[in-house]
Amino acid sequence: DRTDGALGASRQEGLGDVTLSLFFSPSEPGPGGIIWGVGPAMLFPTASDDLLGTDKWAAGPTAVVLKQAGMFTFGALFSHLWSYAGDDDRDEVNLSFFQPFMGCAFGGGFSLAANFEMSYDWSSSEWTIPFNVSVQQIVPVFGQLVQVFAGPRVYLRTPDHDGPEWGVRFGLVLLFPQ
Repeated sequence: DRTDGALGASRQEGLGDVTLSLFFSPSEPGPGGIIWGVGPAMLFPTASDDLLGTDKWAAGPTAVVLKQAGMFTFGALFSHLWSYAGDDDRDEVNLSFFQPFMGCAFGGGFSLAANFEMSYDWSSSEWTIPFNVSVQQIVPVFGQLVQVFAGPRVYLRTPDHDGPEWGVRFGLVLLFPQ
């Protein structure tokens, strides 16, 4: 849905691009209980509106490190994406992503989490920094464990300070334990 206001302001609703991250990790935590993983990240141009996506295919490395202490989990995720195909009329993707996070598990697969999703666009030298809070639940779907989550997002910084002020974030994560 696009609504154009009297001053040229607009609002977009829809789906953005999909980023898939795969992590290869040791089967046991390392010294101090540190859990880590590395692997590829891939961006697929799936946006339902040109303003919500890149219209580019991109790939790069990703890494995660975390620690669990009782019912708390904290850590950080990093990835970098470079475009390799897509619409030649759209800007190239050269994007770093950093996500410090913390969560609290309450049992039964239910948890609350908070994170920053900081991204830096090297092509335009611009930061985007939203802060997210989410409610999360792990559920089996056709025998596959899936984490579903939803929550509000507040933007602390957007390109040229002209981006969104708030949003809603939701998603799902396929889980493959052992």
